[in-house]
Amino acid sequence: MPAVQLVVVDSAEEAAHEAAERLARLARAGGHVALAGGSTPRRAYELAALLEPDWSRVEIWFGDERCVPPDDPRSNYHLVRVALLDGLARLPVVHRIRGELEPAEAAALCEHALAGVALDLVLLGLGADGHTASLFPGSPALDERDHLAVEAQPGLDPRVPRVTLTVPVLSGASEVVFLAVGAEKAEAAARAFAGGPDSATPASLVRSAAGTTTAILDRAAAAGLSPG
Repeated sequence: MPAVQLVVVDSAEEAAHEAAERLARLARAGGHVALAGGSTPRRAYELAALLEPDWSRVEIWFGDERCVPPDDPRSNYHLVRVALLDGLARLPVVHRIRGELEPAEAAALCEHALAGVALDLVLLGLGADGHTASLFPGSPALDERDHLAVEAQPGLDPRVPRVTLTVPVLSGASEVVFLAVGAEKAEAAARAFAGGPDSATPASLVRSAAGTTTAILDRAAAAGLSPG
């Protein structure tokens, strides 16, 4: 497996700044980016909008989505709209996973749209159980190699059906960036970024095949990793 570059900073705010800088750089250069949901990246999105308000050269995709309507607070699209899109002066093209549809239909539409697309940057989170996107420990989606997006069942709250991009799509990005903060992520971070690939820790399976993989951690999340 390709190596992971660790970026360890003192606080969650600094970690958000590190992620935001990468997003802003992508926005200036232009390209395709897949964004994460959950609470962790919210601050990074807010900062990225301040650092670069012109995202007109960008196409946004989503690493996963909860199967809820786009105005539902549980929706990853809703998070990105409120934290990032609403703060921009010039908007990107947004390829929303249609969470209001049945999961299989939403996954098929996402796969059709993604066909032939090479992602330049993927921003991912890390769950305390080691999941990333909606790739949970023991999920059949971990073994999927024929499809770009599949339906997935939740491994934790909110327990609604989901759609997730698959490991080959995420690993095909030129740059993969994980963002994890807080002591509750320390054990998972140690397994994901210091151990070998293991389906019990899905984040350990996602590495940029031909580019770079970076894990941005605050000191609490990095507590289980050896210095250097």
